Amino acid sequence: MRLFIAVRPPEPVLDQVADLVERLRRSALARGDDAVRWTTRDQWHITLRFLGEVAESEPVVTALDQLGSSGVGATEATLGPQVEQLGRQVLCLPSGGLDELAAAVVAATAALGQPPDDRAFRGHLTLARIRRRARRSRIVGSDEDQGPGIDARWPVGEVVLVRSHLGRGGPRYEDLHVHSLSVRPRP
Repeated sequence: MRLFIAVRPPEPVLDQVADLVERLRRSALARGDDAVRWTTRDQWHITLRFLGEVAESEPVVTALDQLGSSGVGATEATLGPQVEQLGRQVLCLPSGGLDELAAAVVAATAALGQPPDDRAFRGHLTLARIRRRARRSRIVGSDEDQGPGIDARWPVGEVVLVRSHLGRGGPRYEDLHVHSLSVRPRP
């Protein structure tokens, strides 16, 4: 099974993302820009670690349940402010505040799934993918099309182990386990 570990923004933040995506989609349609395949609300998340193909989920659940002993607790995440292009094909909103949590997840699950990526963590929420054979999309850098971006913050109190089911209409995600993060004591 194909697995990853993620953070899901709360509904009010997803509402802001949905408004932004709708503005971008309308603007792209008005320009005749069909180079973009938009993700859907149920696909919006921030991946902390992609595991790839894993035979069983139970070892990952056990590893996540050890996060508390690593001293990692609840944290605050940010999302925005403007859409960026990640690589050649991903339109996303950058996220912040999750570096320590992502590092702890990688350390806890390093022996599971595909080897951890040795690049620095770059948190983001994918909004769309630019089709491979399409001309370059003109969405990024069009501040007049985006209007105000979003500037969202929220407390992150859990991480989710997710199974990805690939298909023609894009991936469908199934939550397998939710791990609650402990609240850090105030100094």
